[in-house]
Parts: sequence; structure tokens; C-alpha cells
Amino acid sequence: CLLEYGITPHATLFHWDSPQALEDRYGSWRSRAMAKDFADYVTVAVGHLGDRITHWITLNEIFCFTHLGYGVDAVPPHAPGTVVDSIQTVWQVSHHALLAHGLGVQAIRAASPQPCSVALVDNFLATVPLTETPEQVEAAQQAFHLEGTNGGIIFPALTGEYSPQWLAQNPAIAPSIQPGDLETIHQPLDALGFNVYSGVYVRAADNPQGYEVLPFPQGYPRLHMPWLYVVPESLYWGVRHLSETLNRPDLPVFISENGCAAQDQIAASGEILDLDRIQYLRAYLQAAHRSTAEGYPLTGYFLWSLLDNFEWAYGYDRRFGITYVDFDSQQRQPKASFHWYSQCVKANQIV
Repeated sequence: CLLEYGITPHATLFHWDSPQALEDRYGSWRSRAMAKDFADYVTVAVGHLGDRITHWITLNEIFCFTHLGYGVDAVPPHAPGTVVDSIQTVWQVSHHALLAHGLGVQAIRAASPQPCSVALVDNFLATVPLTETPEQVEAAQQAFHLEGTNGGIIFPALTGEYSPQWLAQNPAIAPSIQPGDLETIHQPLDALGFNVYSGVYVRAADNPQGYEVLPFPQGYPRLHMPWLYVVPESLYWGVRHLSETLNRPDLPVFISENGCAAQDQIAASGEILDLDRIQYLRAYLQAAHRSTAEGYPLTGYFLWSLLDNFEWAYGYDRRFGITYVDFDSQQRQPKASFHWYSQCVKANQIV
């Protein structure tokens, strides 16, 4: 159906739905066996669909299904029975996911019946300098190594090694790496997908790290998720860090997810006037325009999302769509943001 309407599918092979049978058999991502089984699954999927799909994504957001899935004791639990006993074990889990990515890339290229594009999608943390002076930019680059899970996920995937700064700061929690692992993980990619919603502001500091992450003050703009602070510069700086801090100016980048949850309500007029979402999206698209204007290899943008949907631990209580969904009747209604974004697409510019 997508192909009939001239839409090019970008297929994600894993978005967190681990088979329960593999969890029961060997602990799923806690075992290196998961990487090999993932590659076998990829071979079958690409063999069946590769005549119609030319853009493949191996994994979506390794941090979420490893560090949140195994390292967070939440209610409801992210993965029942899978909380592990140490942060080092969590990093071992994400190392196994990186291995699966590398083996998956190899499997796609071997199984595809036609030339195809292969990407990884990651939600690395964008560190934004408070002011764009050389000193503050250097602080943001140093922070990019150490904040979030950047040094232990996106660095090995794109450079073939865990960030040296990250390893020096975290020797006790680094995963066990077997010979050949990093070469397997560091497969040539055709693109990198960047899921970006927010970021952190950083400034230089007189401390061992050389920077500090600034807390968001009370009243700072935030959308309808506890973590969704509005930081439009995060899109620009994420793309720039890939080119400069990771030294990968050769790698095309596309925004694989960008959007926000809002407290959408049907107005007396019958409309859904999600003006906050429009303002959010406009600001982030302006940051995307800056990226391309300055020559960074940003090649595409996917808005999250077309429809309100199931938002993981929040269920149906958070709405990210530009189309309102009545989950009881399944009726759908375009929001104001839908009409605004449609005009952007038709005009090929921010309106």
C-alpha cells in the first residue's frame, strides 16, 4: 500500500518486542546468543521483504530497551523479571545489543536482493553549549562523551571504540569485550537516524570534567512528559556533534523521530488547537534548517507521530500525534498541527 502511493518505507527490524521464548530460554538481551538469533531473524525478514524495502534500520534506541528495560525498577515494570543486579550488567546488555546491530547490518547486506540503505537509530543525548563561544563549545563536546549513554553506545557504533573519556570515568561498569566485538559492532552504515526530543545545556566549569550540566529552572517550557523540556538547539547540536565530536562528517543523518506530547482537547469549535505542538515543531525545524544551511549532512526528517498511539509505560495517556485518535471508537481527526505541517510539506519550507 505504501509503495502504491509513492511512499518509501524505512523498516525498523527491532523496536523493543523481544520474543518471550528467548527471554525464557537464555535471558534475552542478557545473553550474547541474542545477537546471533537477531541476525538470523534479520536474514529471514530481509529475504521476504527485500524486494520491496530498500531502507532498513537495525535497532531503535538501544538505551531504552537495555538501560530502561533492565536497569530501572519501575511500576509497572519495563520488563517483568528482567531487572539485573548491577549497572555493569546493564552495560553488558547494551553491548550485546550493539553486537546484534553489527551482525544485523551484515545480515541485511547479505540477504537483500537489491542495493539497500542500512541505518541505526539512536536517541543519544545532545549537549548544547549555553553560549557558542569556543570555550563553551569545547565543554559541550567533552560533555557529549560523558553524559547519558553516549560514550558507551553511539561512540562504539560509529567509531569502533567506547569513548576513551567514558572508559576512564567508568572503569568498574564497562562491559566485557571479546576479541572481534568492536569490529563487528562498527559496521559501515549508509545513514544514522537521530531521535531527538530534548537535550541539556552545558557550560564550562572549573572541575575535573571541565563542564557542568545546567538544571532547568522552575517554569522552563516543557511539554506533556516529565522529561520533555523544549530545547530546539538539541537537534542542531546533535547533528553537529556527529560530524565534529565523533568525527563522522561523511555519515548522512536523518531525524528519525521528533515531536512532542501535548494535552490535546477538542475545543468548542470542534477543532484540536495544539498550538504548543506547532510552536515546538516550528522551532525544531528551524534548527534543522540551520544544520543544512551550515553544511552538516542532515538529509531527512520524520515527525513523531502521524497518530496518537500507545506510549509505553504511559499507555494511551500521552498523545504525540498530529492526528487525534478516539481510542474507543477509533475515529481520527486531524489536529491544527496536521494542517500546519501539511502546508510546510507542500511549500517545502517552514510556514
